[in-house]
Parts: sequence; C-alpha cells; structure tokens
Amino acid sequence: RQAVDNLLDNAVKYTPAGGRVWLRLRVEGATAVVEVEDTGIGIEPRDQGRVFERFYRVDKARSRELGGTGLGLSIVKHVALAHGGEVSVSSALAKGSTFRIRLPLATD
Repeated sequence: RQAVDNLLDNAVKYTPAGGRVWLRLRVEGATAVVEVEDTGIGIEPRDQGRVFERFYRVDKARSRELGGTGLGLSIVKHVALAHGGEVSVSSALAKGSTFRIRLPLATD
C-alpha cells in the first residue's frame, strides 16, 4: 500500500489541473502488475534511470515547492524489492509518466 500511495501522491502532485491519473492492476502469468499513469509534466530520459535513488529530485526547485523529500520513489523501489519484485518508469516530457510495480503472485 505504501508503494502505491507514493506513486499516486507523485502523480497527483506533478499533474497540472485538468490532467488525469490512472491506477491499474493486472495479472501477467505469475506476476501482478500495478501501474500508475498520469498526464503530468513527465521526466527527461536522462533522469529516468535515477528517479528511484534516495534523495534524487528531477526538478529540485519544484520538489521543494511541493514539499517532496526525494525519498518517495526510493521507498517504492525498496518495497518492490523486499517483496521479490521490481519497479520501472516510462515517461515523456509534457506528456506524462507510467510507473510499474511488478510483484510475484503468492503461491500456496
């Protein structure tokens, strides 16, 4: 829940008024995939590989203005890893971002 909350919080924070945010959950084989997609400001390709690092901020001035600590996406990554999963992002400037958490389904 913490990971999804962090992704939704960011999506809302970085999507201008009138934009949209989607939350999706699907099963792909033995994996649950949670997606948070937005029509927000997007992330430059050079920053996409670093957004999951602790304290990394793409736009430091805007992050401070919106109250970010630079820990939210790092927490998402560590929650996913702790459950045997992974996290990724695809994004385009001024078009939005899609964050994905892939987690193995429980086996009985």
